[in-house]
Amino acid sequence: MKPTIRTAATAAAAVAVAAATAVTAQGSAPRQPAYGHQQIRSGIPEGAARFAVTSPDVRDHGTFPADAWANAFGCAGGNKQVRLAWHGAPAGTRSYAVTMYDPDAPSGSGFWHWETWDIPASARALGATPPAGSVVGTNDAGAKGYLGPCPPAGDVTHHYRITVYALDVPSLDLPAETPATVTTFTMSGHIIGHADMTVTARR
Repeated sequence: MKPTIRTAATAAAAVAVAAATAVTAQGSAPRQPAYGHQQIRSGIPEGAARFAVTSPDVRDHGTFPADAWANAFGCAGGNKQVRLAWHGAPAGTRSYAVTMYDPDAPSGSGFWHWETWDIPASARALGATPPAGSVVGTNDAGAKGYLGPCPPAGDVTHHYRITVYALDVPSLDLPAETPATVTTFTMSGHIIGHADMTVTARR
């Protein structure tokens, strides 16, 4: 029995090596190793109202244009912040926050690409210049403002969640240098509504 198992294992290994050699011979780029996926707890409370967000630059379940990609980590995009507009937020909204998060980043905790908060309740859009009083936060690359997508070459499709949050406080009272996880944790107790879209990227 044992020799049979060993023989089978040897044969399987030989097949795997042959397949890998064939891919290399064809000139295909090696794929990134597979990473496990696990559910990350949502920071949005159950029962929070839903409202609508749109963008002239991207659409829900669409892809990013080249000028919205990052100009770092091996990508040469324009890193142009996508524009957003929203409507239908719940009564009692006293400010808004916007984030862009990549749960597919092979970091074990995702990657925060963009955070802006303390957006006045009177605002209905966010462009390159944020409304007065807004705080432009620090992304996971350590820079302030928007960082476009740049998934690892050969990796799976990444799903970037762009969310507008309606908050019940006028300010989170946090400095721009606050880490994204602290900002979203602080915000989680004040979310009364949210509007979402998912935009993909792969290279």
